[in-house]
Amino acid sequence: MNSQQNVKPSDVGTLPRKRSTLWAVSVPTEHGGWSLTLEPVVLGLIVAWSWSGLALGVAAMLAFLSRTPLKIVLGDIWRKRWLDRTNIAARVAGIEVAAFVLLVFYARIFAEASFWLPLLLAAPLVSIQLWFDIRSKSRRLLPELAGTIGIGSVATAIALANATNNKVAFGMWVVVAARGMAAIPYARTQVFRKRGRPVKILHSDLAQLLAVAISVFGFIEDVAPMASVIAIILIAVFNVVVVRIAPRPAKIIGLQQMFFGIAVIVITAVAMMSYN
Repeated sequence: MNSQQNVKPSDVGTLPRKRSTLWAVSVPTEHGGWSLTLEPVVLGLIVAWSWSGLALGVAAMLAFLSRTPLKIVLGDIWRKRWLDRTNIAARVAGIEVAAFVLLVFYARIFAEASFWLPLLLAAPLVSIQLWFDIRSKSRRLLPELAGTIGIGSVATAIALANATNNKVAFGMWVVVAARGMAAIPYARTQVFRKRGRPVKILHSDLAQLLAVAISVFGFIEDVAPMASVIAIILIAVFNVVVVRIAPRPAKIIGLQQMFFGIAVIVITAVAMMSYN
C-alpha cells in the first residue's frame, strides 16, 4: 500500500491549518495581552472621554499590535539575520508605528492638558519588555509584569488629556497595576501546573499580597477608591484559594481573569466618576 494516502474532502476540516506569514508576524499570540491592554483604555475613556483620549487609546492598541512584528525584526537583527518574514514584519511594523505617531500627534494637538508624564514614567517598563522580546524571553514573569504595569499608564494619559485631576488620573494606573499584579502570576502558575511544569505556588501568593498592598497604598494616598480595593482583595483571595485546586484549561483561566478585569474596570469607573 502506498504510504501517501489521498486526503478525502471530508478530512480537510480536521487538518491543522498553517498560519500565513503575514498573520504570524502581525497578530499577537498573547491572548491575555488583549484584555490587559484594553482594560486601561476602556477605563480611561469611561471616566474621562475625549477625542484626544480615544486617539491615545487606539494608539495603545496599535502599540500592543506592533510589538509582535517589532520583536521579530529586532530579534532577527539581534541574531544578525534577515529573512523573508523579517521583510514582512518590518513593513507591518512601519505602518503601525506610523499610525501610532499620527494618533499621538493628533492627541497632542487637541488635548486640553499635557499627558506626557505617565507615558515617560512607563517608558522604562516598556523598554524592559522590549529588551526581553528581542532575546525571545518575553514569556518570563518580569517582562510580562513590566509591560502590563507600563500599559496601565495609558488610562492616566487619557484622563490627563481631558484635564482630569491628578488624583483620578493616577488612581486609575494604581488600580490597573494592582489588577495586573494579581492576574499574571496566578495565570502563569495555573498554566504551568496544567502542563506539568514545576512551579512554586508561593510566588503567586506573594503576588496577590503585593496586589493588595498596592491597592491599599492607593487608598491611603486617596487615589484608589475603596470599592476598587475591595474588588482587588476579593480577587486576590479567590486566586490564593483556587490556585491550590486542580488547574483548569488555559481558556478557562483566561475567561476568569477577563471577567475579573471587566469587574474591576466597571467598579473603578463608577467610583471614580463620582470623584471627577
